[in-house]
Amino acid sequence: MKTSTHTDYHASIQVHTSAHKAADAICNVRAWWAKKFEGSAKELNDIFIVRFGETFVRFKITEMIPDKKIVWAVQDCYLHWLKDKTEWNHTSVLWEISKNKNLTEIGMTHIGLKPGVECFNDCEKGWDQHVKGSLFRLLTEGRGNPE
Repeated sequence: MKTSTHTDYHASIQVHTSAHKAADAICNVRAWWAKKFEGSAKELNDIFIVRFGETFVRFKITEMIPDKKIVWAVQDCYLHWLKDKTEWNHTSVLWEISKNKNLTEIGMTHIGLKPGVECFNDCEKGWDQHVKGSLFRLLTEGRGNPE
């Protein structure tokens, strides 16, 4: 698995909620990211798959510090629109949750998704929509907008 650098895709949101509710929302993948979801994303070593048409990504939760940190390692993927359809393999998604005054801050870094890789521009737009849009709405309005 790759380690994070300042060039990896990163998004952050701040919400008026507890760290526990933020972690629960992240783990409720079906509510904010992908309606086509298989498996579980709640505990260490859980494996789950998200699907968008032909595209799929299989993740394993490789690290979990309750209400603070979650790491999803990509085990396999098929990104149908790319030349390298397995471009996300050997990448990971790092979730960090912290308190910032009276807000909870959620940081998401896709380690290995950097400018210059084929999917960066499209994936940056997608992650922005899902994290800054749908996950934020799930936490602030009680309803996300998953694909």
